[in-house]
Amino acid sequence: MNTSAKPVWTPTEMMTIVAARALKSSDVCFVGIGAPSAACNLARLTHAPDITLIYESGTIATKPNVLPLSIGDGELCETALSTVSVPEMFRYWLQGGRITVGFLGGAQIDRFANLNTTFVGGTYAKPKVRLPGGGGAPEIATSCHEVFIIMAQGKRSFVDKLDFVTSLGHGDGKGSRERLGVTTKGPTRVITDLCLMEPDPGTKELTVVAMHPGVTRDQVVDSTGWDLKFAARLADATPPTPLELSVLRDLHARTRAAIEAQQQKGGEA
Repeated sequence: MNTSAKPVWTPTEMMTIVAARALKSSDVCFVGIGAPSAACNLARLTHAPDITLIYESGTIATKPNVLPLSIGDGELCETALSTVSVPEMFRYWLQGGRITVGFLGGAQIDRFANLNTTFVGGTYAKPKVRLPGGGGAPEIATSCHEVFIIMAQGKRSFVDKLDFVTSLGHGDGKGSRERLGVTTKGPTRVITDLCLMEPDPGTKELTVVAMHPGVTRDQVVDSTGWDLKFAARLADATPPTPLELSVLRDLHARTRAAIEAQQQKGGEA
């Protein structure tokens, strides 16, 4: 047996598939662009066909054939059951408590799953890098029943202290959300390209509960800016199935083909 053979999937594919597996047909998901969109649509095309996907632009129960490039992508409106105004989306659907799972990511995350998408380095007035900002993320973080965070893991992003808290995770530990009057669960899973983390029930500090196939503990530690904790019983994530990989790759292939066709059409205009 050749134990040195390279995996037949990429770390990003593994991250997307682990996130997709956490979703159910009964879920109503507030979907983000990028990896969250890929994960939600993979779930819809495999084990969760009745999942309801909602994008920030107001599209409800959308079933895109290709991954949207932005929340304003026409693919979303064309394949949605209905489209409502952004104020209605936030007030009635999100803040009304009708979203079961919200997806978030960020430039930085800390040990309590608080997120920064505002700036890195310097000060708020004079940052080294100005980021896009919060958008709807702070509302997603507090209004969805629970939040899944999906982002690549590295010391620049998994930091001991955030430069700015844009979206609330678990504050400074257990009880922080409750003291602020927030009644939702907050982040329940952090899915990276190396592992799966969940908040410790007693402290709410992120703890590694499962490792992706082929990943070592040292890799995870070396990619984290704080003294990361590991569960006493560490699980190994199940490798991607042929069906999961095929559906995910077909989805990305259709998306690339659609983008190339649009670019070609634009060049001919």
